[in-house]
Amino acid sequence: MEIRGPSVGDVQRVAELRVAVRAFERGTERAARSAGLTPQWYLLLLLVKGSESGAERATVGELAGRMHLAQSTVTELVNRVERGGLVRRTTSATDARVAHIALTPKGEKRFAATFSALAEERRALREAIERLD
Repeated sequence: MEIRGPSVGDVQRVAELRVAVRAFERGTERAARSAGLTPQWYLLLLLVKGSESGAERATVGELAGRMHLAQSTVTELVNRVERGGLVRRTTSATDARVAHIALTPKGEKRFAATFSALAEERRALREAIERLD
């Protein structure tokens, strides 16, 4: 049985998506830096604020899973962001071994500035995804 390669149109659509993803990443880098964040700090704030539970807080384990990083790497990242005054930890009421991470008012302000600045990049990425289908 002969295996056919992808069509030129399929490859073009995937290439367009990759270009849009890269443009989104670059836009995120610029917006984050203009708000005094690194791109990785912004990602952490985004994942805390946009937690799967909707509680606007997350544990290091949850963040490690969503970021596809080792828990020790995320712990160090949280430590740096916490030293920057952007997040705070609170001990779980049900399990003293668990700390919940949430944004501080300073973190909320910087997150909101970055998130708002990325509206156009999110729109362009959505359009590229729609064209892929």
